[in-house]
Amino acid sequence: MKKIITAAIFGIAAATAIPAAAYAADPVSTGRFNNVAAGGYDVVSFFSGEGVEGSADFSTTYQGAEFHFASAESLATFVADPDAYAPQYGGYCAWAVANGKLAWGNPKNANIVDGKLYLNYNDGIEKKWLADIDGFITKADAEWPEILN
Repeated sequence: MKKIITAAIFGIAAATAIPAAAYAADPVSTGRFNNVAAGGYDVVSFFSGEGVEGSADFSTTYQGAEFHFASAESLATFVADPDAYAPQYGGYCAWAVANGKLAWGNPKNANIVDGKLYLNYNDGIEKKWLADIDGFITKADAEWPEILN
């Protein structure tokens, strides 16, 4: 019985583990256990104020990831020009990309800079990023998209 339980635990762990290489192959950062970008937030909403959570009722697929929106209007705005609204660096943490790494971008740490949406991992990382936005964007632009490899 002990062997069966141990095998089951290892089987579950192997099935739910996502190798680092799999993250690197994805051009858009999504949830660990789903294919939803930007933590399910309506990326269009950041451009008109504070971001709000989207709904699967208003969704589309872009670059292989599912984007959720708070309304049909927001969805239509995104579909008309997704490059204008999708987060930079596929929604990965902008500070991490600037430092040659990949980390999930948190929609609660979102900033619009020069008409583009940037996400960061958490409050502490966002504070570092805000200290030199232009410098980190320059570094991240140089790293992206090669960092995916």
